[in-house]
Amino acid sequence: MKNIFVRTKNVKNFITLAEKLSGKEKNIPKMGLIYGEPGLGKTHTAVWWATKNEAIYIRASNNMTSRWLLQEIVEEIGENPYYLTSDLMKQCIHKLKLFPKIIVVDEIDYLISQYKAIETLRDLHDKTGVPILLIGMGMANKKLTRYKHLYDRISEKVLFEPFSSEDMKLIINELAEVKIDDGAINFIQTKINRFRQLVKLIATMEEIAEANNLDCIDEKTVRSIVIDG
Repeated sequence: MKNIFVRTKNVKNFITLAEKLSGKEKNIPKMGLIYGEPGLGKTHTAVWWATKNEAIYIRASNNMTSRWLLQEIVEEIGENPYYLTSDLMKQCIHKLKLFPKIIVVDEIDYLISQYKAIETLRDLHDKTGVPILLIGMGMANKKLTRYKHLYDRISEKVLFEPFSSEDMKLIINELAEVKIDDGAINFIQTKINRFRQLVKLIATMEEIAEANNLDCIDEKTVRSIVIDG
């Protein structure tokens, strides 16, 4: 499988949102939300974008406290974290004012039940002016409304949607190292619409093509993989 990052419609919308956040004027809220069902490539896109743009990428965890969150941010900045939560906050604010970077917080659903952690993100946004991009599951947009002060600062939102037929064809054609004909791609579209599942299927199709010396995977072959397993 080719090591290529495919720019689907969702990816392009992610990039546009991030650019809008970064380009907002000083007094305009700079918080954004990317949300959608699992398997659509949110995390894959976030890691790619954060690496490419030298952003701070944090993946929230279950029961993550505000201190834990601040510690991870400080470590991503490249500093040794202080011990006290209050000192960690000052450390974050100082460094982010000197060297502003967008903060990407993935798996935000884990923090929705952690009031202090959510308020910490709001404080960081207000005191540093850096954009903060939250990434969550399909219900994240609705769940975050319980935090009115934070939700009011979300000025940009993007819903990651299932792949269109154009996206599906683009992903397969760019990643697969064996030709997949249009009939096979159309059939795949009816059965699979999650990035992780699609990558696994592409790998399986490549293995079958190599084992059977096939130049092209047709619909019949894909049916035997998806239906017969």
